[in-house]
Amino acid sequence: MEIEAIVALIESGMPGCQALVTGDGRHFEAIVISEEFEGKSPLQKQRMVMATVKAQLESDQLHALSIKTYTKEQWQTLQG
Repeated sequence: MEIEAIVALIESGMPGCQALVTGDGRHFEAIVISEEFEGKSPLQKQRMVMATVKAQLESDQLHALSIKTYTKEQWQTLQG
C-alpha cells in the first residue's frame, strides 16, 4: 500500500486532521494531528484512527500501522 493512500484514508475518515505517514510498503507509522483528540483517552484516539483503515487491515492490504496521536497544541509544543 502506498503512503499517499494511507494519508488519504486517514484524512478523509477524520476531516480536519493532518496525517504524516512513513513506512516501507508493509509496515507504516502514522502521526495524526487532530483537535478531535482533545479529551479522549489514548485507546479512543487509536480506535478513531484505526477505523479509517479498518478495511485495508482486514484485507491485508495494510499489514501493520503504528499510530501516534496529538492535538494541534501538543504537536506544536513538540515541534518547539
